[in-house]
Amino acid sequence: MREYTIGTPLTLKATKLMLLGSGELGREIAIESVRLGLEVIAVDRYENAPAMQVAQRSSVINMLDPVSLRDLILSEKPDFIVPEVEAIATDVLVELEKEGFQVIPVATATKLTMDREGIRTLAARELGLPTSDYIFASSKEECLQAIKKIGMPCFVKPVMSSSGKGQMKVKTIEDAEACWQHAVSGGRGATPRVIVEDLIDFEYEITLLTVKHRGGVEFCAPIGHMQVDGDYRESWQPQPMSSAAYEKSVDIATDIVESLGGFGVFGVELFVKGDDVWFSEVSPRPHDTGMVTLISQQLSQFALHVRALLGCNIAPIENLGPSASYAILGHGTGNVILYSGISDALSEKDVDLKIFGKPNVVGERRLGVALGKAESVTEARAKAKKVARKLIVSIE
Repeated sequence: MREYTIGTPLTLKATKLMLLGSGELGREIAIESVRLGLEVIAVDRYENAPAMQVAQRSSVINMLDPVSLRDLILSEKPDFIVPEVEAIATDVLVELEKEGFQVIPVATATKLTMDREGIRTLAARELGLPTSDYIFASSKEECLQAIKKIGMPCFVKPVMSSSGKGQMKVKTIEDAEACWQHAVSGGRGATPRVIVEDLIDFEYEITLLTVKHRGGVEFCAPIGHMQVDGDYRESWQPQPMSSAAYEKSVDIATDIVESLGGFGVFGVELFVKGDDVWFSEVSPRPHDTGMVTLISQQLSQFALHVRALLGCNIAPIENLGPSASYAILGHGTGNVILYSGISDALSEKDVDLKIFGKPNVVGERRLGVALGKAESVTEARAKAKKVARKLIVSIE
């Protein structure tokens, strides 16, 4: 990988990074990129997205439209293309990479991990990693047959979705009748297709943030997390686990990121029970549960992602102590969001608060994250939750 010379932003010699997706994760990537002198172009489907508020420039397009996406990239000629969401015309990225553009980590990883079928085939069949039993289905009838073969309880998920959308736990035959339509309505792609997965009897889930860089592979301490309807609500670091389980997690994560290729942060999701570990999913970018690294590490997952794509060697990553994050949700409908209680929320030692700057709420939306560090994970979780509860969100 070549050494980069960084040019001054907004000049003819600028080193340009294009963010495809400008939510809260993209916002933090933009902040770290700007700090290192990059010119950031934040792209999303709506105006005033969080990363657009800190980037030097922005653009609003339908990123699933291959013509619009290709035209924008050819016009801007970015040095780095950094996908932050799944809803992208990934075939265009594959084509442009062949034409000389640099996609982070690589275009094929972005395309493959957007599709549960592709990544599960790679993990289970090609790499031989331990996973749940699974069957793919392309119709309601095939889905019902797969559920009967896998057995209940099980999960039905669209092969292409994000943030847990469309997934459903099937406990009874009544659930089975409804799950196909639920999965299809929450999925993306022209052809409806789902994965029916056996329910693994695991004790906990972790995200193992894995950094592929010029010098090799490094790992953040394992992150435990709690989800509601497939969406992240809390995360904490480090998640206690046996040394045998941790070593297996590292081996699985190494296999998957080495196979996908490229440089950057990968969020490898794993199920754990005792010393046993199963591969679940991987995202080729910083992970929402990794918000905890904004307080738990000297270099957050976002700083690590930017350093890795710039070709830096990453030293072993030190955890600064038990830490936690707690998602701040807004409920209601409106285009004016007001926050109060900030001074009270930040009055304690070893706490922090990040407000994403999202422009509106329709129903429920994640608007920020509270962070806490303490002597134990239990105390850190309680501290982060306390910070979140002190912040008052009003929607008009």
